Amino acid sequence: MVEQELIRAAQSGDRDALITLLRNIETHVYRTAYYILNNEQDAMDASQEALIRIYSKINSYEEKAQFKTWVQRIVTNICIDKFRRNKPSVSIDEHELVFQGDDNVEQEVMSTYVAKDIQEAIEKLPEHHRAVVVLRYLQDFSYNEIADALNLPLNTVKSYLFRARQQLQLLLHDYQKGGVR
Repeated sequence: MVEQELIRAAQSGDRDALITLLRNIETHVYRTAYYILNNEQDAMDASQEALIRIYSKINSYEEKAQFKTWVQRIVTNICIDKFRRNKPSVSIDEHELVFQGDDNVEQEVMSTYVAKDIQEAIEKLPEHHRAVVVLRYLQDFSYNEIADALNLPLNTVKSYLFRARQQLQLLLHDYQKGGVR
């Protein structure tokens, strides 16, 4: 079934269609929650809350916006609320390095450090900048989709992204110099 057919069937009371729809989006919901909250447990809690809200509010979805935009608005709002309540502390989870071969060990180690630096820099952004960065660069949303998902004017989204990129550039420059850690 195509997504729109699943949505209509779910809105008509087809429980199997609704469960299929939720399974199709659960990875995207979790990914967004994780990148905004940067904590596995909080991301799982926010994802579960978002999926429950989608489950209970499926009848309020109107085809004015894309389904993924509607879903992202729900999960982002839940994450922002959770972020405000918890004021997260920076946690650095060590990830196992898996090397494919001996040829690129140095390159793989460096790319792991770069990815970690980028993640840490994103964590330091204000919540509204973090949300637009996650939706744009990690979820590949267009500016219009971000504006819809966050209920913001398009120019505000552009401004937030511009400022977030500037902040990330400064933070990453500091990381390269060995400053901020």
